[in-house]
Amino acid sequence: MDFKFLLEQAPSGGMTYLGWMMSGLMWTMLVSISAWIIAFVLGSIIGVLRTVPLRIPRLIATTYVEIFRNIPLLVQMFLWYFVMPEIVPSELGDWLKGTYPNLIALPFAQFSLWEFSAAVLCLGLYTASRVAEQVRAGIESLPKGQTNAGLAMGFTLPQVYKYVLLPMAFRIIIPPMTSEFLTIFKNSSTALTIGILELTAQSRQISEYTFRTFESFTVATLIYIVITLTVIFIMRLVENKVAVPGYVSQGGH
Repeated sequence: MDFKFLLEQAPSGGMTYLGWMMSGLMWTMLVSISAWIIAFVLGSIIGVLRTVPLRIPRLIATTYVEIFRNIPLLVQMFLWYFVMPEIVPSELGDWLKGTYPNLIALPFAQFSLWEFSAAVLCLGLYTASRVAEQVRAGIESLPKGQTNAGLAMGFTLPQVYKYVLLPMAFRIIIPPMTSEFLTIFKNSSTALTIGILELTAQSRQISEYTFRTFESFTVATLIYIVITLTVIFIMRLVENKVAVPGYVSQGGH
């Protein structure tokens, strides 16, 4: 293996091949973090709705989870990017496909904002269905006595969730939520199918230009490993910091 080619000038974009790789990393981070914000907020709301005693909100939340969780992510990516502009009013669809402003022009990373938005929305809404199940499981793992105690103290149901159930549930689900956070980084590679030059796309492109397939994807693999290990380390610190001793596994050790 020879990794010196990464320092060579790339044929376009005014960057080295290593610069292309770092550009891909940047877009991987932007897509993943933006999608995670959507997934965490929306997934938490849906997860709570799946546990409330009200039938209609619970049915709506369950329908959302079953739809988004059971359609392959790649199919959803194509639906958002190719189908959505065709089913909205024609003026809006034409604007999304044609005049929707471009992202800040960066070397070898110029694509329409709709491509970025479609990738973020797809990943965010898909992952929200998985986050919702983690939140639901965390809430339902708590003893029913906690809810009854909160109501007996005069709390309303929203207050019981805010002050009693959710603070404990989120502590319990830190390990599976960490897994979901890591998964969204890996799933961001599907964005290459709609033109986002994220890390995997850049690796493949470098391979096509240089025929250094093994080296290109080895570097990409190492970058993914560094990202995941960093996240695991940070979340392990958070888990130990907020765990309830004797109740949550890490805090009890």
